[in-house]
Amino acid sequence: GLVGNDGPTHHGSFDLTYLGCMPNLVIMAPAEEVDLMNMIATAHAIDDMPSVVRYPRGTGYGLEKLNGLFGLKLDALPEKGEALPVGKGRIIREGRAGADRKVAVLSLGTRLAASCEAAEELENSMGDVAVTVADARFMKPLDIDLVRKLASENDVLVTIEENSVLGFGDYVLHFLALDGLLDDGNLKFRPMVLPDTFIETATQFQQYDQAGLNAKHVVGTVEKLLGRVGVPAL
Repeated sequence: GLVGNDGPTHHGSFDLTYLGCMPNLVIMAPAEEVDLMNMIATAHAIDDMPSVVRYPRGTGYGLEKLNGLFGLKLDALPEKGEALPVGKGRIIREGRAGADRKVAVLSLGTRLAASCEAAEELENSMGDVAVTVADARFMKPLDIDLVRKLASENDVLVTIEENSVLGFGDYVLHFLALDGLLDDGNLKFRPMVLPDTFIETATQFQQYDQAGLNAKHVVGTVEKLLGRVGVPAL
């Protein structure tokens, strides 16, 4: 993903695009430090096919934020990771019950925190909207059961990633189309990706702002899909 002051030559902007077309390749992207350890353990445990782990730039969230934002319910940070079920994502935040409009945000990698922050803001500002946030964990193999669940139970599905076009969002869209989940016209889908430009040196937060991948941009994308307001200008 975006690497802050290391500058545009060091961004990892295209790997999901060029790796996604490789057969029999496991692709993982951790959202936080515990899952980074878990995915390293998973890659070590896989001995029948190649695998890759996106190694994110930056510091970890720490115990308080891992529990408060992601609901991990940890007493302490683990000393080592545990192998994950390959190709299985997780629901991080369930939308509230009884809402008229239902939205799901499916994140791959480090934009999970922004997705959770956006979900809380959306539910606080719109009493008739429920927002579920899921962490895909794997681009390949894709958790198709999770995608089917999110597509069938929600009016809006947004994917978000730190990668260029033709990455995770397009992978999900391809599955939705082939599986017939768009055929009835009831699901609105939007992929949020890095823009088609090289992003110059700045802080990571500033770069996410330029890319349109901060929490406010998730909020704006959902509000536009629900017919409420426009997306903030980039």
